[in-house]
Amino acid sequence: MRYLSVCSGIEAATVAWKNLGWKAEAYSEIEPFPASILARHYPETPNLGDITEYEKWKIGSIDILVGGTPCQSFSTAGGRDGMDDPRGRLALAFSGIAARFLPRWIVWENVPGVLSSNGGKDFAAFIESLVKFGYGLSWRVLDAQYFGVPQNRRRIFIVGHLGNYRPAAEVLFESESMRGLSKSHGETSQDKSDGTTTIDRSTQSNCKIFRQLRTNCYRDDGRSSTLAARDYKSPRDLVLSNGRLRKLTPREYERLMGFPDDYTLSKYDGPRYKALGNSMAVPVMRWIGERIQMVENIIMDKEVP
Repeated sequence: MRYLSVCSGIEAATVAWKNLGWKAEAYSEIEPFPASILARHYPETPNLGDITEYEKWKIGSIDILVGGTPCQSFSTAGGRDGMDDPRGRLALAFSGIAARFLPRWIVWENVPGVLSSNGGKDFAAFIESLVKFGYGLSWRVLDAQYFGVPQNRRRIFIVGHLGNYRPAAEVLFESESMRGLSKSHGETSQDKSDGTTTIDRSTQSNCKIFRQLRTNCYRDDGRSSTLAARDYKSPRDLVLSNGRLRKLTPREYERLMGFPDDYTLSKYDGPRYKALGNSMAVPVMRWIGERIQMVENIIMDKEVP
């Protein structure tokens, strides 16, 4: 499977899908820091730059188009200008890329606020633009905390399949609720000494996590707030370490997003926080990729006489 990643950021998709044997045909990222991370880790994969210049792109055929176009125009924390915001219109550029290259699959991620932006009209316009080009679609809000990282991170994912909605629905929906996942998927552990919960095993940390409220702190359930780019200057979460409260480190951000330690290593912390806060959660993308591969295998088995 060959995929094109747009608005790539630091490439959660590639980290998530590396064990599937899939290959990135190209990336598209214009922010300097994320672009430098892509160049460091994936020097052989071209970065095509501005997503709005897609009509000039010359790449081979692709099986999957994946991207998380900027969410600020749809977020409740932003201006909620929707498609009137240039960042919001990048969602329509995503549709144009799908129309030009016609991959079998599309995967799109954004904040749940996109569902209500402009009274739902923005989301409807985006859906209609994809349906017009022949895609059957399914969408679902997934929370990273049920996929192995202790972070409350709800995001909407659209999966599309060219010509038929059923494969897309098979990817996103299964018989068991995601809230019923077992501890093998990453539940928080219990500190039996005082009954408080600790940061999940996947963060490899023993620091108790707190949420900041004005000048006071209160004990939380061991899961962080949704990580955001703005948290570097005004952190919402603190951890108790060696008897002192401090903000989460970039490495802890990486762990909370499912990235390897020091994946974004830099002498400057600010860009690391921003890039990680804007990223997709790796474990969620891994689950989606595995589900796509499962459906692909089923389709191929049916086609073989």
